[in-house]
Amino acid sequence: MDRTKIEEWKQKLPEFQQKTEAFFAGELDKGSYKGFSGYYGSYAQKGGQASMLRLRTPAGRITKDTLKVIADMLRSHDVPRLHFTTCQTLQLHDLKTDALYPLMEEALDNGIIIMGGGGDFPRNTMCAPLSGIEQGEYFDVMPYALAAADYALTLIDAEKMPRKLKVAFSNSPANEPHATYRDLGFVANEDGTFDVYSAGGLGGFPKLGVKVAEQIEPSQILYYIKAMWLTFRAYGNYENRAKARTRFMQEALGGPENYVAAYNEKLQEVYDSDEDLSLPEDLIPAAVAKTGDGTTASGFSVIPQKQGGLYAVAYHPIGGQPDKKVFLALCDLIQDIPDVELRLAPDETAYIINLTGAEAERVIAVINDDNAKSSFEASVSCIGASTCQVGVRDSQALLRACVEAVRAAGIPASALPKIHISGCPSSCGTHQTSPIGFRGGMKKVDGKPTSAFVLNVDGCELQGSESLGRELGAMLDEDIPKFFVEVGQTVAKTGMDFDRWYEKNAQAFAQMAQKYID
Repeated sequence: MDRTKIEEWKQKLPEFQQKTEAFFAGELDKGSYKGFSGYYGSYAQKGGQASMLRLRTPAGRITKDTLKVIADMLRSHDVPRLHFTTCQTLQLHDLKTDALYPLMEEALDNGIIIMGGGGDFPRNTMCAPLSGIEQGEYFDVMPYALAAADYALTLIDAEKMPRKLKVAFSNSPANEPHATYRDLGFVANEDGTFDVYSAGGLGGFPKLGVKVAEQIEPSQILYYIKAMWLTFRAYGNYENRAKARTRFMQEALGGPENYVAAYNEKLQEVYDSDEDLSLPEDLIPAAVAKTGDGTTASGFSVIPQKQGGLYAVAYHPIGGQPDKKVFLALCDLIQDIPDVELRLAPDETAYIINLTGAEAERVIAVINDDNAKSSFEASVSCIGASTCQVGVRDSQALLRACVEAVRAAGIPASALPKIHISGCPSSCGTHQTSPIGFRGGMKKVDGKPTSAFVLNVDGCELQGSESLGRELGAMLDEDIPKFFVEVGQTVAKTGMDFDRWYEKNAQAFAQMAQKYID
């Protein structure tokens, strides 16, 4: 990143400090402060007594050097709590102002960008987390995601941006970063080109993306990003915050076909301008030089890489909230391992990649007590209403209660699936495209509104099969752990794993759920 731009951003930090002091002194209302602070990647937490800070980690990639800087920051400012987010960023939580301000300055000094982490700006560019090392991928999309992330920073101060602009790159039909239903998504093809999807998004009035281009050369991606901004500037409803997202343009323009025409009109304008946005034709990733040493590793958290003899290890703390001591121990260990880096994933997993078998076992030993042991324990939860200003329900507390109940009941690991929990309709936990998901809501009990979550089923994120799930009804918070214990016990008796059981027994699952919904 250009140091001149970083210094320019640093000059704006005193204004942030002034407004933050006014907010905590009660001189600035919550809405006004949120509208201001998002530019700096910071929001006040629920209750207005502490702040969070979002560190942009482009494409979810954190090198060893950056990881050391982060670890040093966590230690020197005694950061209380961390969160791996579903947008592949690292959030620091429960920050008082004496830590918040120096953390922001130190991050920028070390090339860790915070600007545009919230608010009406391009958000962290997302990418398939194992791109470049994943078996079966079409090609490594990481170099293009990183180039897009750099370009997105030039749009942070652009006029009339959507309320969020999320750009994602997928390397296979697994579609892990949900590239086919983001504001803009680049989807890898086997021939080394991208298909481009636009104007998608989850949350209120969700929309799957519209394919606006096929088989484009990777060197052309920046033209498509600028066209996205220009399309919203021309047709987006930036005067109504509730509809200031790109997905609302599909309807506003009269349907997907009209949207495609409008987008491609702006794309042509970009090409007709004098601006050269082409990426170098030789923008290809450096090959992984490391080789295996004959040692091997296996287990739930171990993923063999396409580079023979090397492994990635998945680190998924419950709810994406790592124990700080464990995370710091991992950071220290990584410094002594050659060619390793960390990749954050859209499901709140952190992957440690380029490990020999013996190195993978060392990593597992460090993270073991803080790591998920099953797909169910690796479920996804947004940060939840105990922290989030706009949250409705405490999704983190629900997930922990479910995990504890399932552990206590001795449910086999294969008997329950990964679930996705969002504390409110915003779908930060991506519940809407999960096979089993929940969103925060309420349910009347004896005429009184009571804390509950609405069960969502049959969503799908896979490219070509994308679907938004359907809602079955609301369950009380206290009933959901009991529901999963019952489901797990039922599936375990059949000897099948959950996916095979559900394929044959979807109606039985719905009937079981209905007992807790009625």
